[in-house]
Amino acid sequence: MRKFPLFVRILCSLVIATYLCTEARAKVWHVTKKDLPSIAPEDQMRSIGEAVSRIQAGDTVIIHGGIYRERVVLEKSGTATEPITVRAATGEHVVVTGADRMTQLQRAAGEDHIFSTDWPHRFIQWNESFTHPNDDYHRLIGRCEQVFVNDYQLRQVLERDKLSRGTFYVDLDEKRLYIWHYNNADISGDKAMVEASVRDSIWTCKGQNVRLKGIRFRYAANRAQHGAVQILGDDNTVEDCMFEYTNSCGVNFGGERITVRNCTFQHNGQLGFAASRAHKLLMTGCVVRNNNTKGFNRGWEAGGNKIVLTRGAVIENCTFTENRGNGIWFDIGNEDNEVRKCLVAFNENAGIFYEISYGLHAHDNVIVGNGFAFTPSAWGASSGISISSSPACIIERNLLIGNKEGFNFREQTRSTPRIDSRKSEPVWNHDHTIRNNVLAYNRDAQLWGWFDINDERHWPKPVQRASQVNSATSKAPPAGSSLQELNLRLENNLYWTAPGQGLFNWGVTWKRHKRYQTLEDMRTELGLGQSSRLAEISFKDFPRLDLRVPRDSPAVTMQCYPRGDIPGVALGMYEE
Repeated sequence: MRKFPLFVRILCSLVIATYLCTEARAKVWHVTKKDLPSIAPEDQMRSIGEAVSRIQAGDTVIIHGGIYRERVVLEKSGTATEPITVRAATGEHVVVTGADRMTQLQRAAGEDHIFSTDWPHRFIQWNESFTHPNDDYHRLIGRCEQVFVNDYQLRQVLERDKLSRGTFYVDLDEKRLYIWHYNNADISGDKAMVEASVRDSIWTCKGQNVRLKGIRFRYAANRAQHGAVQILGDDNTVEDCMFEYTNSCGVNFGGERITVRNCTFQHNGQLGFAASRAHKLLMTGCVVRNNNTKGFNRGWEAGGNKIVLTRGAVIENCTFTENRGNGIWFDIGNEDNEVRKCLVAFNENAGIFYEISYGLHAHDNVIVGNGFAFTPSAWGASSGISISSSPACIIERNLLIGNKEGFNFREQTRSTPRIDSRKSEPVWNHDHTIRNNVLAYNRDAQLWGWFDINDERHWPKPVQRASQVNSATSKAPPAGSSLQELNLRLENNLYWTAPGQGLFNWGVTWKRHKRYQTLEDMRTELGLGQSSRLAEISFKDFPRLDLRVPRDSPAVTMQCYPRGDIPGVALGMYEE
């Protein structure tokens, strides 16, 4: 038998000892509502908070089925090789909620079944209206209170005499909550599941290398711009979780290299999720649908999500659908982000809105049915993709079909802080590549340049009318700029319109504006659209999102068709 040198034997012994120590130290904790005979009593706890206060690197917390009414703060960290895991027990329904049951309801005087109970909670105390934002538009929307009866949400009113069936009222002076069920039923005692949101935050993870899996988060009384769940540490993973029915934002991501896999963000009052300085965020296989149910101002912060000051985020194989605002929104100082192989459909404003940021790469997406809400302030943001004062973007191989508008440039005089510097700097559209996309059946225009600026940089020099008023300190490109200097490359795109639909629009409607009825007209005057085609394109079954095309489709021959699979969509070729 071969005998290894002494130092090799010592090294192997140390490795084995380290492994055995790790195995011995790693522990599994159980959180359960009832005793589990198969688990040692000392390993069972009744609250998640108690369990996470005991964990160490490498430990696992298994949460068994039930509703957990608590605020959890996880401050411990794992390591890359010994992460902390907090997960739902296999096959069990685990809910962490910001709501408590209202079991001490008293019937108010009168014929109607109006009930009330003590209410000591005040969520926003820095202004007289108890709202955020503090303006008339958000006087009701910006409140934090929520009431649910048998999992159906009631509407809030701001005056006692405005109560009607299906509403509730909070009297902050009397410290009373009044509830009138929609069917006028007796909801006292155990006759109904009456829940009211009493916690503005339900989960905060400050630790690193933490894995969170299989938990349903809901019913927080969180104010606008504040996530009910906060994932703040680096190198964390969130998987198979659901964030729903929170008063404003489902979850905030604030750490670096966070992975979010197969999660659902739905029915939240303002946003599905938000991210700030969440560099290298990866979202994969997620569903973001029907957010901004309270109707927050869409030009401020509302819809599927909002991402700010983030570098290198990737959103892939996700669906963003039916959000009341923009589907995917990057805003302020983002850099080098990517959206790929996603279905972005039926959002009420833009499908993808990339605003005062840098370097979006959006490719191989299906973007359909966006932008049809009546939102006059959303000019230029009612399209499949809108690039708003954001240079150096690449948009390729997307199906931009059936939207209010297909692809938009949106321009104002804007500036933004940078990730590595708080100093604000001018930002505008330039050096874009828009290539190999299908832009078809969009109602008002397949392409629209919404340039709300006076210097006419978006027109070629020979047709400019206004003098260039610019200086080194202005928030605009160098003096004398024209469309050619902006370097907007629109190459090899496939366009098509149904009768009555617009083709190309350039300029905002309240300033100089022109409609181009043919591709050749746009090429001649603007010098855009070289190598592109205007040709009919058909799909197997458009309403069902069966977007397969014939093998000889120009989308295939021009290489304008998405590559790979996209959730919720049938792609590929078929024989006619």
